[in-house]
Amino acid sequence: MSKPTVLVTGGAARLGAEIVKRFSAAGWHTIIHYKSSSTEADALAATLPSAECVRCDLRDGDAAVKMVHDLSARLDDWRCLVNSASVFDYDDVTSLDPATNEEAMSVNAVTPTRMAQAYLSSARELEGCRVINVTDMKLENPNPDFFSYTMSKHALAGSIPMLAMGAAGERDRVYGLAPGAILASHDQREDEVETSHRLNLLERRTEASEIADAALFLAGGHLRSGTTLFVDSGQHLLSQDRDVIYLAREQSGDIGGE
Repeated sequence: MSKPTVLVTGGAARLGAEIVKRFSAAGWHTIIHYKSSSTEADALAATLPSAECVRCDLRDGDAAVKMVHDLSARLDDWRCLVNSASVFDYDDVTSLDPATNEEAMSVNAVTPTRMAQAYLSSARELEGCRVINVTDMKLENPNPDFFSYTMSKHALAGSIPMLAMGAAGERDRVYGLAPGAILASHDQREDEVETSHRLNLLERRTEASEIADAALFLAGGHLRSGTTLFVDSGQHLLSQDRDVIYLAREQSGDIGGE
């Protein structure tokens, strides 16, 4: 295969799909990972000039590592792994839910890290491996909402400099990509999105296309390995005591939460 290849986890929908489409437009062969969105994955692949789909439940770390090794064995230039898939379920700092925490830590942190390790050790590439772990602006602007989700993203972020120092080769790069509020999430209504997604320094919505552009930029290896790039219109520079979903509701007088 003459094209460089990228695997995007959670690539069938939302940010993952935007990243897939951006790499495809730049001439890459795209591998769309999904868990249950087979219809969406196949439909997206059908619109792209060079794409395929793979299924894996990322709660099963062993299966995810096997998927990486299987791909490494047949791909000649697997140049980038984008760990984009995540679960985003509510619990808060006063009542961590064990099941929510276990799934968040597995899907959002442990399995992506194991996939990165397997990829860096086994992939064949022509210009070095690129790992891009999608984290969250909550790394710098945390709040007590979605406690297990935020904990898992901090764990994933902590792996990035360590992988860069100890698991990556001289030509490889390991990066973090930290979005802010991009798409409607959790139980958010569409009419709430405009307010909540402008709660940043620039008072503008950060578009999904900006995250996709940033991922493609990082795949070029232009930054120092171990770096995290924030794409959030300055949201990470603020101090917000709740998730923007609830801040927007407070502004509108519709105060509530979980």
